[in-house]
Amino acid sequence: FFRPSLTLARVMFAPRPWLRGQALCAMAVRRFATASGSGAARTAFLYHADFLQHQTGAGHFECPERLTTILDQLRSDGLWPRLLHHSPRLADRSTVQLVHDPDYVHTVEEDIEKGRYYLSTGDTILSPGTWKAALRAAGAAADAVDLVLGGQARNAFCAVRPPGHHATPARGMGFCVFNNIAVAARYAQRHHGVEKVLIVDWDYHHGNGTQDAFYEDPSVLQFHTHEYGAYPGTGHPLERGEGAAEGRVLNFPVPRGTGDAEYLRLYEDKLVPAARQFQPDLLLVSAGYDAHVEDPLGTMGLTDNGFAGLARLLLRIAAEHCDGRLIMFLEGGYAVHAQARSVSATLKAMLEAGSSTGAQR
Repeated sequence: FFRPSLTLARVMFAPRPWLRGQALCAMAVRRFATASGSGAARTAFLYHADFLQHQTGAGHFECPERLTTILDQLRSDGLWPRLLHHSPRLADRSTVQLVHDPDYVHTVEEDIEKGRYYLSTGDTILSPGTWKAALRAAGAAADAVDLVLGGQARNAFCAVRPPGHHATPARGMGFCVFNNIAVAARYAQRHHGVEKVLIVDWDYHHGNGTQDAFYEDPSVLQFHTHEYGAYPGTGHPLERGEGAAEGRVLNFPVPRGTGDAEYLRLYEDKLVPAARQFQPDLLLVSAGYDAHVEDPLGTMGLTDNGFAGLARLLLRIAAEHCDGRLIMFLEGGYAVHAQARSVSATLKAMLEAGSSTGAQR
């Protein structure tokens, strides 16, 4: 089965015991800011029109309409004015290279400049607007971390494209260019002193890029649910991490047709105790909605309510272990209206979690 190789990024960002005191001090400052800041009970929504300029061509599943339909749904459901809207920055190279090899970043830029239709490392379509869109998506990852750990928001949702969880440190693939959630984890550790990050991936497809980025890093606990055998063919239960990180990768392939009740039971039985043992400082979620029963590429049975239930469970974990600090990143999801409804249901749960916490204060 698939076994990720050691990468320069994992060596560079291995846990360093001498940072522990600095990290604890920083975490204490942030907890005070989160508890006292007026924006701490709000849900941030990160989006930019540059994401629409990543053009994949007529008929492609990973299309700009995935985002515009979400925006329309949020307005229709009355959630738009309740969100803390944030226009993300363009990430600089140093931020992207917290995860990705410099040679790969150069390859992406060069492929786009040469007008190539496909990224030379994998099956990801490129267009003239892809470079800015990908940098903006990575910038959203960094900005979301700043907002949540800085106390301006309780939690955050990054409505970005291209998606990221298939991008390894040295290779883009599966519609992905840069691994946005991995950038967020490394950025939180480097710039905010966060020690332990929990990454949950509920996408229909296994997040091989995220797994590869942290496969030998005990500071990151990964929890993946997906259909095993589907693209990209990774995510076997025996892929558990290596070295000091053995047991830090938890893969749970689920059978076709798995629905709301089965998903929630799996997360309750497996993720909740794992999180309790790990005690994360930050919870990041690869929110792929292609496990929806209506998705044309997936074969799962989740509904809008099922995704809302998963969101509430993760928000509960975040409240218990990391003062509610949770950030979601849009990954897959190709039934655009079903995805939009499910994102709206997810954001409603996030808003309710922030409001109830704020009321208690």
